[in-house]
Amino acid sequence: MSNDNESAGLDRVLVLEVARVTEVAAIAAARWRGQGKNKDADRAAVDAMRRELGRVHIKGRVVIGEGEMDEAPMLYIGEEVGTGDGPAVDIAVDPLEGTTICAKDMPNALAVIAIAERGRLLNAPDMYMDKIAIGPGYPDGIIDLDRPVADVLRDLAKHKGCPVREVTACILDRDRHTDLIKQVRAAGAGVRLIPDGDIAGVIWATDPKQTGIDIYLGSGGAPEGVLAAAALRCIGGQMQGRLAPERHTDKERPELIARARKMGIPDIRRKYSMLDMASGDVIFSASGVTSGSLLSGVMFVGDMAETETVVMRAKTGTVRRIRTRTRNVDAK
Repeated sequence: MSNDNESAGLDRVLVLEVARVTEVAAIAAARWRGQGKNKDADRAAVDAMRRELGRVHIKGRVVIGEGEMDEAPMLYIGEEVGTGDGPAVDIAVDPLEGTTICAKDMPNALAVIAIAERGRLLNAPDMYMDKIAIGPGYPDGIIDLDRPVADVLRDLAKHKGCPVREVTACILDRDRHTDLIKQVRAAGAGVRLIPDGDIAGVIWATDPKQTGIDIYLGSGGAPEGVLAAAALRCIGGQMQGRLAPERHTDKERPELIARARKMGIPDIRRKYSMLDMASGDVIFSASGVTSGSLLSGVMFVGDMAETETVVMRAKTGTVRRIRTRTRNVDAK
């Protein structure tokens, strides 16, 4: 769907420029589908996304990236990107969400980016975050990380107008979620397990009629949590997240807590709302690398590449699905 009540000029152009950024990253990663080489696929996506961002008319600063300066050669946290002659923005990137599923050519690998006004995206450390998310149309406060899962599911079913058995939760298929899965099933709800890709999992919860997913539950990466919150900021819904250092090993935990404090997070147990993680005007774009429930993957036909992208903007509520065919398949 599309809404044309947008302001003219740079804002409108920037939406399409951001879509181009994820398109080129998706094309680059797609060349490594099924090759079993996670790092090569990720590196190709990072290189292509960084190169394309350099052409966008923004004064960009990476706040969610591939790591800190000493950990990543590009798209590191704090890196300045863009031409430098546009609006000052913060950027969250995941050039290849689902490196393993791309390497195995499984569904739902994506290239993802979110751009927001400066200071409007949470600078989250690369650690676990407990998450809960639903789509639009529900009363505020219906979800809460501190409420028993069974109570949340019953309230969700009540407001949806259905029995709990018709509610489905999306959860990452991880050993750490064994108890959570038991709780959901004990409450009478169904569980759809996914191997990777919790940004897509959160977005699925915004359109239950199409996806069959009513709620996203569980822990995943904090950077992915911010990107998912950015998407919800555009299309509506509710989300909470809380950093979860206890899900890491005892050896990792002190270092991660120290890193969080260095990044401006003194209270490691703070519960973040969607607006705490992404606020103001946000542009979110995701392009399919492998085909899945959200987007079709890249199709190569001769010297052409066809991509499918969803690009959204919070200010206008615009959601566009764009199919692009380009001869520039190497994204150079």
